[in-house]
Amino acid sequence: MPQLSKLSWIVVAAAALLAPMPKAAAEDALKVTVAHRGGWETAAPQLGQQAGIFKKHGIVLDLSYAEADQDAELPVISGSAEVGVGVGVIDALRAYADKDASLRIIGANMTGSANYWYVAATSPIQKVKDIGGRTIAYWKGGASGQYDVFDFMDRYRLKARPALTSGEAAAFDQVMAGKIDVGWATPPFGLDALEQDRIRVVAKANDIPKIRDKTVGVMIASTDTLEKRGDVIGRFVQAYRETVDWMYSDPAAPKAYADFADMPEALARLLRDEFFTKEMLSPDKVLGLSVIAKDALKARHMRTAMSRRQLREIVQVPLSDRAKASAKGGGWFRLLSPRSP
Repeated sequence: MPQLSKLSWIVVAAAALLAPMPKAAAEDALKVTVAHRGGWETAAPQLGQQAGIFKKHGIVLDLSYAEADQDAELPVISGSAEVGVGVGVIDALRAYADKDASLRIIGANMTGSANYWYVAATSPIQKVKDIGGRTIAYWKGGASGQYDVFDFMDRYRLKARPALTSGEAAAFDQVMAGKIDVGWATPPFGLDALEQDRIRVVAKANDIPKIRDKTVGVMIASTDTLEKRGDVIGRFVQAYRETVDWMYSDPAAPKAYADFADMPEALARLLRDEFFTKEMLSPDKVLGLSVIAKDALKARHMRTAMSRRQLREIVQVPLSDRAKASAKGGGWFRLLSPRSP
């Protein structure tokens, strides 16, 4: 009998070792599609995974990147991805209003703009007020970017002459050739010329309240994903928050980003320190949706108007760990009221 009892214990112990680990102890895979590969504002999934931050929250990201001409929201609509990162806010609103009302914004990627206006180093323009009467480049390629130059002129009461260009590279060539006085760019474009003192920055888009107080890029998921994997989505957004903190606090972050974006580390530091504030990347800052939706409808970027109820419904940002600890009674997701600039 003692031998039989000992054998029973051995069998039980062996069964315990061979049994699958509880699901909570395993890492949850999450399919994430990201727009703008190599952009600082969308680098958090890649950098956070490399730094082990998502792993700390029990998540392994299955990352894919949208093609240059691909709408980043489509994989989420089709179900081939569970989360979309770097989706243009107008694209998200349009998809919700015109295609799929189950889409939800679960956080922001970018609020405000890192764009800047510059002149050639030899230009007599030293300050914004010197731009009066001069030519200033703009582009119609973005759904909202084409209005930045007019907001810029309105903010500083400039009577400049907007000059349409085919893109930032064309604007740069014309500025350097003396055909246009003031150019515009989205970093990292132009950073090498800036570091080489070939150009000078005269203004930044984020200095203008009408631009600074609008969210331009968001993260999205479907209501089905939120219902079935709400805990995983909550941990994903929390890891995203912590990754943004790491990107602005750890000296290793610029080097990791430089390797990912294939650029010199010095330019990566310049990009972060001079053009992207930490606040701009906060996933909890979703601003200006009512104004954005109205402007998009007026410009025919959207076919369907959105009600205040819809603008409240579409935004469901998971509570941060700190907010959950202090919350009274409930609700995993926080519905944010859309704010206007």
